[in-house]
Amino acid sequence: MVELHASRLDTVFHALGDATRRRMLRELANGERTVSQLAEPFSISLAAASKHIKALENAGLIRREVRGRTHLCRLDPGPLADAHEWLRFYERFWTDRLDALERLLLEEEAAKDPTSTGESQ
Repeated sequence: MVELHASRLDTVFHALGDATRRRMLRELANGERTVSQLAEPFSISLAAASKHIKALENAGLIRREVRGRTHLCRLDPGPLADAHEWLRFYERFWTDRLDALERLLLEEEAAKDPTSTGESQ
């Protein structure tokens, strides 16, 4: 189970590792788009756009629906929640470290100036 979860996170972070794909996801957050609409801001071919979209699909970040000859893409935010959960651990880690640093700096400042209350005016 852990391996499956790690593999899925690897795929999500790989997909998010490309600026073009991140921008495509941002566009999709505003609603569904065609492959042509996703490709347009980048001046890339439809084939290149399709490769980016396929990477996003493989990560489960988007769903593609074919209507006739039109391919519509929409955001699937579920895997982003998994990535966010993974990142939250490190957010807590760094918040704890920075809080400890702040306490240490305040203690040092108070030791230098015994008349200080530790609050700036």
